[in-house]
Amino acid sequence: MTTAVRRGQWQTAADVLAQVSRRPGITRAAVARELRLSTSSTTEVTARLRDVQLLTEVPAPSQGRGRPTTVLRAHPQGPVVLALDLRQGSWRSAVVALDGSFLAQQSKRHRSRRPQVVLGNLQRVVEQAREQYGERLRVVSLAAPGMIRDNRLMQAPTLDWPEVDLEAVAAGTGIPLLAGNDATLSGVAEARTGAAAGAGTALHLIVEVGIGGTLLIDGVPAQGASGAGGEYGHIPFGERGRECPCGARGCWDLEIDGRALARHLKEPTPDDPYGYTEAVLRRTDRAAGRAVARVVTALATGIAGLVNAHDPDVVTLGGLAIPLRAADESTFEQAYLAGLMTFHRTSPPPVLPATHQPDGPLRGATALALDHLTTEPSIATWADRH
Repeated sequence: MTTAVRRGQWQTAADVLAQVSRRPGITRAAVARELRLSTSSTTEVTARLRDVQLLTEVPAPSQGRGRPTTVLRAHPQGPVVLALDLRQGSWRSAVVALDGSFLAQQSKRHRSRRPQVVLGNLQRVVEQAREQYGERLRVVSLAAPGMIRDNRLMQAPTLDWPEVDLEAVAAGTGIPLLAGNDATLSGVAEARTGAAAGAGTALHLIVEVGIGGTLLIDGVPAQGASGAGGEYGHIPFGERGRECPCGARGCWDLEIDGRALARHLKEPTPDDPYGYTEAVLRRTDRAAGRAVARVVTALATGIAGLVNAHDPDVVTLGGLAIPLRAADESTFEQAYLAGLMTFHRTSPPPVLPATHQPDGPLRGATALALDHLTTEPSIATWADRH
């Protein structure tokens, strides 16, 4: 039997596993309804998936009268993925089962921000996971704050790194690496199971050091010609003469985070803009209040401009955008409405806090890995070995 034929046998199984990974706790009956499968077909497919250690089933909670069904869960000896979230000051990791359940997590702050040191630490995490899970570890997925193309970090202004090959993270393991921008992956998480679930067109924005985001059409991010789509922080919404670490001038990035707050307060540029923002938000003096209002205005005005450009059904906010908005809600609303085109003001797209705070990038990286894991070729390869 050829590989193509073997793989063709697993198409429906791939559809079932995609449902399980995207809707944790889904029942066999719900899968059947979603995929329009007969009861007998669903029973047959799930039995095959149990046989190759991809799924297990447990009784679903009783719903009264009617035929009992089961909840589909990841097999305890089934494949897992490792999701990594690289931040400016720290990193997080999670080993995740096929149904999206987190099996193990850890996080650490960077002792050094040099790329060789940071990537070396992440490589050790991959090696440790491989030692613990063996061939069950099928994919490593990495969320990173910068422009990524073909697993290369092309530019990362917030990390102050040169171009870096991220393949080093999984080097020597034989495990495929999937790398994506952290803000883009946060948007994927919101579109799948968060505040933007079900939206045809969604705009996701996240403020940490600068601002990034993504436009999602039916849950799929618009990546752009070279994968750099969503670099909203480098739209010239700011002061035209101010140079950004990215090389451009007038970037929105410089108007909406701790660097802007320090500038308004006539204080030195902070080494940790994220922590500085949190500290300013805790202050109660008038100077801090005025600085926050200016940053909130810049944030809301820029969001209005993106709404005018993209016409989303919903806008979701993550990171520091949530407490910044909450610190001066009235200023945010006034600036947002004032920046909208007239026809938008009668029914402005809602601006909602992200559901997956602060796990957005990690959950988005998980979604990317599970999408890879539940493809027909990946399932066929696993089944051949089991």
